[in-house]
Amino acid sequence: MSRQSEAVWDPAQYGIFSDQRARPFAELAGRLGGTPPARVADLGCGSGELTATLAARWPDAVIDAFDSSPEMIAKAREHEIPGRLAFRVADVATWKPEGPVDLVFSNAVFQWVPEHLDLLPRWADALTPGGRLAFQVPGNFNAPSHVLLRELGRSDRWRGKLGSFQRDAPVLDPAGYLDLLTRHGCAVDAWETTYAQVLHGDDPVLEWVKGTALRPVLTALDPEETEEFLADYRERLRRAYPAAPYGTVFPFRRIFVIATRRP
Repeated sequence: MSRQSEAVWDPAQYGIFSDQRARPFAELAGRLGGTPPARVADLGCGSGELTATLAARWPDAVIDAFDSSPEMIAKAREHEIPGRLAFRVADVATWKPEGPVDLVFSNAVFQWVPEHLDLLPRWADALTPGGRLAFQVPGNFNAPSHVLLRELGRSDRWRGKLGSFQRDAPVLDPAGYLDLLTRHGCAVDAWETTYAQVLHGDDPVLEWVKGTALRPVLTALDPEETEEFLADYRERLRRAYPAAPYGTVFPFRRIFVIATRRP
């Protein structure tokens, strides 16, 4: 079972910053030129609206999209296209393609799957010759938002309930992924982008993290504990990300990989 399936996901909370969250998806998809894929798998599709853009871009493709969250899939099914785009509940960690695929695509999921380094070569083997494995993961685990979350979760007050959720960086850097997949026989394009995001509203960094890294924490705590934890974390975030007259700057590093199976 992947980490992704241990939290109850909230499509509404995740969607608060939908424009900012869509930018890395668009950057990754924008690099996928060449022959349009016929069979696509979207691993960890979330609420589906971004997957629907792939269906619009490649109108002849059949897309199998899945996520471990029933809440996300319930929302995603609003975007289904009979015979072309289907959404279902499944776990990335146990997924096996039924046959060769032209594109395995994943946006901001593998940080929740500790075993993804073992799975990536297997998925590359499932590609057709010239097929591509394209994914994006957050690279901000050393940013204040995540360092402060780990420090608080590992404190004496919270270690008993939250210590197991406080992981250090669960992803490689671009060079690490390039090395892994090049050694497996792929041609690899790997890069990183840091988005200097300007967020608006009260405590916007907290609201951002509530949609992602905080989900396992919020699932593990009862309501009274949640309020106590968030009050402490909120104050730490306010000091780390002070508001400016134009909003709050929240730099966010993302890591991108496109691995092409050699013919």
